[in-house]
This record gives sequence, structure tokens and C-alpha cells, in this order.
Amino acid sequence: MKQITYNKYALYEYFVIEKYEAGIVLEGAEVKQLRAGNCNLKDSFCLLRNGEITLKNLHIPVYDKAGAFSTKDSKRDRKLLMHKQEIAKLAGKINEKGYTLVPLQLYFSGSLIKAEIALCKGKQNYDKKRTIAERDQKRALDREIKNYK
Repeated sequence: MKQITYNKYALYEYFVIEKYEAGIVLEGAEVKQLRAGNCNLKDSFCLLRNGEITLKNLHIPVYDKAGAFSTKDSKRDRKLLMHKQEIAKLAGKINEKGYTLVPLQLYFSGSLIKAEIALCKGKQNYDKKRTIAERDQKRALDREIKNYK
């Protein structure tokens, strides 16, 4: 499994409840850009409509050597592929207040590109401050352990 990109901002904004793997529908030029590592998951999110999951705001730059066959929209909606049972399970959980679907990472699984999406619950400001404080404490502890040796 080779990671293409990771959405570390999502872990700051949300509590991750469950993780799922989904396929993603792409065009050939987009795959070339992903193989080069050119994409951005920040500000992207998933919508569930009509029994389909759509990934919005995933930025994959336009491949300049693709010619007339490439789409000109770098932030177009991309369909995610999952089983109907998984989608139905997610639909029931998303309808609860405060839950959302957030993409965490894109990675290669063999020759296929997969998206890891997570069922998340939003954090309040005090939760975010606590996350920052815990990270700083861990960093200080690691620094002390390194200096002790």
C-alpha cells in the first residue's frame, strides 16, 4: 500500500468513529497526476445522495500533456464505489446529528487507487485545544526521553 496523500487536517477537526475503504472513479489523466503525487485532500468532503457517495472538492490538477481528452475542472465531483450494504449502513449513521463522511487518505492498492473515508463527529473548540495540548505534551516527553539517553 503506497500512500498518495493524507488529510491530517481532518484529524484536527473531527473525531474518527469508523474507517471504510472505497474505490474512486477517475479519468486517465487524473491517474497520471496521482501517480506523480499531485493532489490535495484539504477541504474535501463526501456527500451521500440517491444511494451514491460523491467526493467533493478533491483537487487534482489538470494534466497539461493530456490534450483534448482531459476535463478542465480540477475540483470536479468524483464518485466513490462501495457495496450497497455499506452505503445503507453509512446512510443510517449520517442521518444522526453531527456525523459526516470525511476522506482521510488516497493510496494505491496494487494498481488500483483507493480512498479511505471515515465516519466522523465534529470537534468543539475545547476539544481542539485539548488535542493541541496533548500533542505538545507528547512532543515534550519525547524530547526529554531523547535527551535522557
